[in-house]
Order: sequence, then C-alpha cells, then structure tokens
Amino acid sequence: MKNVLKGLIVTLFALLFVMPAFAYKSEYKMSIVVGPKGPWGEAATKFANLVRARTDGRINIKPYFAGQLFAGKQTNEFLLLRRGVADFALGSTINWSTVIKPLNLFSLPFFFKNYQEVDAVTGGRTGKKLFRILSRKGVVGIGWGENGFRALTNSKRPIRVPSDLKDLKIRVVGSPIFIDIFRALGANPTSMNWSDAVPAFRQRVVDGEENPINVVIIPYKVYDFHRYITVWHYLIDPLILGVNKADWQSFSKKDRRILRRTAREVLDWEKIRARDGLEGSTKALDFLKSKGMKVTVLTESQRKLFKQKTAPVMAKWTKIVGKNIVKSADKDIARLEK
Repeated sequence: MKNVLKGLIVTLFALLFVMPAFAYKSEYKMSIVVGPKGPWGEAATKFANLVRARTDGRINIKPYFAGQLFAGKQTNEFLLLRRGVADFALGSTINWSTVIKPLNLFSLPFFFKNYQEVDAVTGGRTGKKLFRILSRKGVVGIGWGENGFRALTNSKRPIRVPSDLKDLKIRVVGSPIFIDIFRALGANPTSMNWSDAVPAFRQRVVDGEENPINVVIIPYKVYDFHRYITVWHYLIDPLILGVNKADWQSFSKKDRRILRRTAREVLDWEKIRARDGLEGSTKALDFLKSKGMKVTVLTESQRKLFKQKTAPVMAKWTKIVGKNIVKSADKDIARLEK
C-alpha cells in the first residue's frame, strides 16, 4: 500500500512539472492587417522569428497577413483577439478604436504636432492607462509601434486651406471619427476597402485618400494616380502589439519577460523604419517629388486653420475618448517642456 501511495505521489509531482509544457500551443496565430512587406509586416515577421529562437521553440508564432483571420473586416480584429481566434495581433489603434473608444485619442484632429509628443504619450502615463483598459477587455498590450502621421493625397489640387477640400471625394478608413473630420472640412468622405479604392482612384471616381507615407503612400505607389500630397500631421496611427489574456497568463514569467523585451526591441526598430526620411530629413518627400508629386507641407499657422474648422469634432470626440484620457495626454505632452 505504501509503495502504491509513494508511486502516486511521484506521478503527481511529475505531472505538476510536465503540465506547464503541455499548456503551450503548438502554434500561436498572429493577426496582421497588411501584407509581409513594409515596416508593419516586417516587424511581425521579425518578432515571431526572435520569439521562437529566444524561447527555444516554446512559443511558435505564425503571422497571418492581409487580414486572413478576420475575413476582410479589419475593425473586427480586436474582438477576434479578445475571443482567442487570434493569439497575438500587431494592430492599428484606428482599427481597434471602434471597440476601445479611448484609442480614438490618436485620431483626435490636429492633437499631436510631432513624433516627440506621440512618444511622450505612448511611453508615459497615458500609454499605461490605455494598456490597463485593454487588459480589462481581455488583451495584454506589450508594446507600441507606429505607422506614422497620415498625409493627404489627391488628384485635383494642392490642399493648403480648408476650403481647398470642398466637395472632394476622399476615401477614409471605416472609423466614424474620420467621417466627422472630413465632413467638417467640407469634403465628401467615403469608406471603402483599399482593394476597392485603388481602381476608384485610377478611374477618377474618388479624388483622394489619407495614409502614412512610408507604410502606404510610397509602397503602394500612390504617386501613380495622385499628383498632390499635403503633409499636415492631422492625426497619427500607432500600432499595438497585443496578446490574448488567457494566452498571456499561460506563459511562464521567463517567457513573458522575453516577449516584452522582444516587443520593445522590434517595435523600436519598426518606428525608425516608419519615420525614415520624415523626421530630421526630407528624404521621403524628396522621393515623392522625384515621382512627380507636388508636396505641400503646412505651416503651423495653416494647421491652426484646419484645427479651428474641426473644433466641433474635437469637442464631440473628447467626450467619447474620455476627458480623463485627453487630460492625461495633455499632461504627458506638457512634461516635454520641463
């Protein structure tokens, strides 16, 4: 009898030590809206490869590019991550903001002037608050990346003042704040998938669009169908590397540290790529000029005209984002001057 009990105890202890290894999945799905090229897609591949190597294969992440996991509706990505359809996602705050309203902070019109202000917010108290909100919704944020400030392109004319936008049909992403912003500026915004938008640009059915320069405008050769580009820093498009909370809790403390360290390393690299030739350099704009684009960079006084025109949108969406989040961001930015 004693031998039987002793055998059971040994078996129990053995199981306790073996079970954590069996709790890991053979594959962890990672959702990516874009394809594998460019800073965003390349960062996903880099992260997956480094994590696999650093965990000795315990965490095997497979990126699913071009929205394979959410069947074309990119605003569903956060819900799929929360439900565990995806285990990881490197997602845009724009796409997640339809579910997590405080993430619309980064889409408030003309709120951020430069990259330093964005870094102060994502790396400051506000970034931590936003990650706590995600955690309560079932997703653990482990790093901030970026697509960059979104520029405006069109085939009709230079955009220097709000009246230049009057009646232009502008393709925007499927987030309500974008519709509000462009309507306030007198444009005719229309939401459509990028795959539908490009033929519409070529056929001149749609006049313009807005997107980050290094992630979309250059890689997708927007200069082939739009002659004019306005750099106006009207809003920014950060990325968040998120993990399903149940998956996160299944990882050992050691592997969590590896995931966080790797996320920070890869996303710092990704930000540099997204900002290349746009911060402290005109390389990206010079390239667009070489392709025949007429580049307009708004002065601060010109930006103020657009900011005034969109003030009602700012007031409306400050309430939706949460006044406490907006105040927190203001404080993070104010600390830059100290």
